[in-house]
Amino acid sequence: MATATDEQDAIIAALTPVIDGIAATFGSFCEVVVHDFRRPEESVVAIAGSVTGRAVGGAMSEIGMGILARGDEASDELNYLTRTRTGKIVKSSTMVLRDSSGTVFGALCVNLDITAVNQAHALIGELAGVAAGPAAVPTTTFGNDIGSVVDAIVDSHQLRQNKTWSELDRAGRLELFRSLDERGVFAVRRAVEQVATRLGISRASAYNYLSDARATPPVSTTDGTAPGATHHPDGAKP
Repeated sequence: MATATDEQDAIIAALTPVIDGIAATFGSFCEVVVHDFRRPEESVVAIAGSVTGRAVGGAMSEIGMGILARGDEASDELNYLTRTRTGKIVKSSTMVLRDSSGTVFGALCVNLDITAVNQAHALIGELAGVAAGPAAVPTTTFGNDIGSVVDAIVDSHQLRQNKTWSELDRAGRLELFRSLDERGVFAVRRAVEQVATRLGISRASAYNYLSDARATPPVSTTDGTAPGATHHPDGAKP
């Protein structure tokens, strides 16, 4: 009798040859990736094209980790823009993979390098006299090493707070760990130890902060959001 694992393996196997056709259709600026969330540290199990520089055995990005954190409640993330560390503007869609029971176990991602298109659009607008200022695009870490992704998430949180770990009060420290947890960081093996090293604290302290963050509800500000929360106008997703 087939198990859920067998079904999930079959879905991934069926998608693997499909991604080559998608990448070939869109050309050299397209990358298509199949992620297996059952192995988050090296979730890339198939890839066609090269936009983010990853290979089979590579890691998911912050977007993927956020979907992983939401589990079966996750939904597709479509037509969002990110910027790689090397400056590429990437338009992406991430579609969750579910088995017949509704369990989310992976994702199919399409990444298009639109850097040249974006530059051409800006040039045409400038020539037509209707150029607008460049829109802010969040930088996302793509890499074969999940550790670099975890480090980037920790660093970006501290940059948003504009405070180092030693400058945060207890509420701020709990909020940092709560935010990292909500973004799927601690679904990665040994992530607690890595976060501890990044913050310069002991492993025991990191485990204690994580436990307390999960047990303590966030303190809302006057506008109803948690401290340090990022606002996204018009319902935009991070």
